[in-house]
Amino acid sequence: MFDYSLLHWTTFFVAAAALHLAPGPDMAFILGHSVRGGRRAGFAAMGGVWVGALAHAMLAAAGLSAILASSALAFAIVKWVGAAYLIWLGVAALRSRGAGALGSPGAVGSLGALGRPARAASWRIARQGVMVSLLNPKVAMFFLAFLPQFVEPGAGPAWAQLLLHGVLIIFVAALIEPPLVMIAGGLSEALRRRPSIGLWLDRTLGALLIGLGARLALQER
Repeated sequence: MFDYSLLHWTTFFVAAAALHLAPGPDMAFILGHSVRGGRRAGFAAMGGVWVGALAHAMLAAAGLSAILASSALAFAIVKWVGAAYLIWLGVAALRSRGAGALGSPGAVGSLGALGRPARAASWRIARQGVMVSLLNPKVAMFFLAFLPQFVEPGAGPAWAQLLLHGVLIIFVAALIEPPLVMIAGGLSEALRRRPSIGLWLDRTLGALLIGLGARLALQER
């Protein structure tokens, strides 16, 4: 079971690394929060996106992602809900008053003060990451299109192979994304030494999220 050749693993890991390095909504969400709120916010966003990706891998293994590929109505519903959610987050960030930098615990995705508010804000960002990933039908269709290419006869049940490779995609992300979060978070910490920068960081994140929402709304199957 799971008996693959070296060529199989080389092809898979190179393709997975290239996909993670390519700009996309998930990476933009992670880096946006890293720059706006620092490393803690970036890692929270990253963890949430990973949970959403794992859910997509499980859905692909179960065959449920095929519904989005075959049903125009299902695709449209998920797409518009996801777009509305991203735009709502963006508007909330635009309406804030630099809380991402100044530490107001009431702002959407803010880091908050030290202690409990910061932990609560991190969980809030993580939940947003889960939803951003889950409500992107393109992610589901990607898993459905990408993973089956690495299913090989005789290597085990198809669902198990799909799940294995889906989990390994997240493993590749764990090698690539944390250094990017560290770099972006370091930039954020340097910028946040000036309180006036906080407002612009929130505005930038808000514009980014609204842009991602609009991009998702315009996507076709």
